[in-house]
Amino acid sequence: MTLFGYDFAHPGFFFILLVIPLMIVWYVFTMNKSVPRVKISSLGIFGGARATGLQIFRHSLPLLRIIAIAALVLAFARPQSSESWQDSNTEGIDIIIAMDVSTSMLAKDFEPNRLDASKEVAQEFIKERRNDKIGLVVYEGQSFTQCPLTTDHRVLLSLFSDVSTGWIEGGTAVGLGLATAVNRLRESEAKSKVVILLTDGVNNKGNVPPITAAEIAKEYGIRVYSIGVGTTGKALSPVAFYGNGQYQFDYVDVKIDEKTLKSIADMTGGKYFRATNRKKLQSIYQEIDQMEKTKIKITEHSTKTELFFPFALIGVIALLAEFLLKQLVFKTAP
Repeated sequence: MTLFGYDFAHPGFFFILLVIPLMIVWYVFTMNKSVPRVKISSLGIFGGARATGLQIFRHSLPLLRIIAIAALVLAFARPQSSESWQDSNTEGIDIIIAMDVSTSMLAKDFEPNRLDASKEVAQEFIKERRNDKIGLVVYEGQSFTQCPLTTDHRVLLSLFSDVSTGWIEGGTAVGLGLATAVNRLRESEAKSKVVILLTDGVNNKGNVPPITAAEIAKEYGIRVYSIGVGTTGKALSPVAFYGNGQYQFDYVDVKIDEKTLKSIADMTGGKYFRATNRKKLQSIYQEIDQMEKTKIKITEHSTKTELFFPFALIGVIALLAEFLLKQLVFKTAP
């Protein structure tokens, strides 16, 4: 039983407290009988007399007795403080998001474009993976690590927001991007190692073929979820660059090497997805989130501290104070 922030081991003793109202009623009805009386012919000479402080203080005796009973009942009920804590053992999942940031990712078949939509959906995914280490690799004609594996997702999200096209050599080096991601996970001791490989094109740069990078991923037990981003048919895409972030757009055919992306996923035990719009991309990340759930084992601990002593001490002091007052201050003649 919990009361006033305490746990009580023997709450049955609280029934004894029911005697306190009876004691109060008994005292009210009998206190006049305990006062000594002297018969006199007239009360006129006591007309202005008032009760002295000592007479008022006499009512402290039953109050002390009530305090003593209440405190001792609480002590016998064994109040305890309970402290509890939890140990969580996380079966971590290390995830690298390898994102294509080539110029074609500015195509407007996603709102506002493929790159911004991909960044925003990935950021939503990261916010739901609080217990995992996540990193970011970006690639065009070359690849580099934008953020190594980290549990500081605030830093990761900030670096994600900074991603844009045109940082490195143009082109689409899918194999090199995957190889860089695999290298980041190579020495990971996590139970599950995952690469989310996102591209909107065909491998046309870099000295690492995508299938070779997939074979390396398989050797290290790394699963690859590959995502092809782009509508079917034609999309409004950049075809010329004017400088200062200005591009000329025109409708061009969307070409994604789905066969290679599917082979990469199958070879590593992952899965291939095709995202033709932002909503579909969100559902893909949600599916990956469900397939790669972090396992957390929680062990609960608790300890209790006995707190009866202060109450017992108050009860004894109150009884002793009542006894001394009754014997030394309010002692009555027989």
